[in-house]
Amino acid sequence: MFIINHSLFKIAILTGLALIAFAANSVLCRLALGHEAIDASSFTAIRLLSGAVVLFLIVLTTQKNTDSPTQGARPKGSWTASLMLFLYAVTFSYAYISLDTGTGALILFGAVQITMILHSLVSGTRLHVMEWLGITTAFAGFVYLILPGVTAPSLSGFLLMATSGVAWGIYTLKGRASKNPLLDTAYNFFRSVPLVIILTLITIRHTGYSSAGIWLAIISGGITSGIGYTLWYIALSGLSSIQAAVLQLAVPVIATFGGVIFVSEVITSRLIMSAILVLGGILMVILGRYYFIKHKA
Repeated sequence: MFIINHSLFKIAILTGLALIAFAANSVLCRLALGHEAIDASSFTAIRLLSGAVVLFLIVLTTQKNTDSPTQGARPKGSWTASLMLFLYAVTFSYAYISLDTGTGALILFGAVQITMILHSLVSGTRLHVMEWLGITTAFAGFVYLILPGVTAPSLSGFLLMATSGVAWGIYTLKGRASKNPLLDTAYNFFRSVPLVIILTLITIRHTGYSSAGIWLAIISGGITSGIGYTLWYIALSGLSSIQAAVLQLAVPVIATFGGVIFVSEVITSRLIMSAILVLGGILMVILGRYYFIKHKA
């Protein structure tokens, strides 16, 4: 007779839903911008505003029946994290004007992992041979992806999405010490509002949107970002850092299939080979660190 561990089952379900939400963000953005249903600036603004509204509704609902911490101790995020959140969102949107869904997700999450690895190096973490080999392999995958050719992504799109990945990596690192990730995330979204207003004022003469584009942005912000990030933070309580990192590598794969199904995109051999190199290299780094720590203990 099989005994179901309800805690592990809950974590597995939440993790799966969160990863699907991450991939859905790529699909929704590409669906909106690829079909010119909305401009990148408006998509970013509506996405962040929708995320802020949904997160605060979640916070208000969950805080009603819990003891609130003292005013001075309440987590309120940070301006640095908010700036990184905004930078991630705006470069993410503009990158998807020219990138396919799977290509964008691969660049994004590859850059996120590389950013976190480099942070470890700067912090004094020593790498062994397998980890260096993994970093070299992942970098080779990026180089191969942008080599001149018929199926190569645009350089501007690559640079924008890489910037988005770096910003998300820094945002993630800033949130590692959070005592209340949900509340911090809500305040980070709220703090991004002034930046959204500035972006809107700068680009207002070049905006264009349809009802479909607006709804895609609302879904991306309110559901796959706001609720998706919440589910991910809850799931993290039951995952090790290695498990969380490895699981995120599934996002580009999910996003690629989402692009094929919903955006009618084609999977190229260049993307497949690049994905194998980038994701394989990152996996080598993660597993290399795991075995290094295990044998050192």
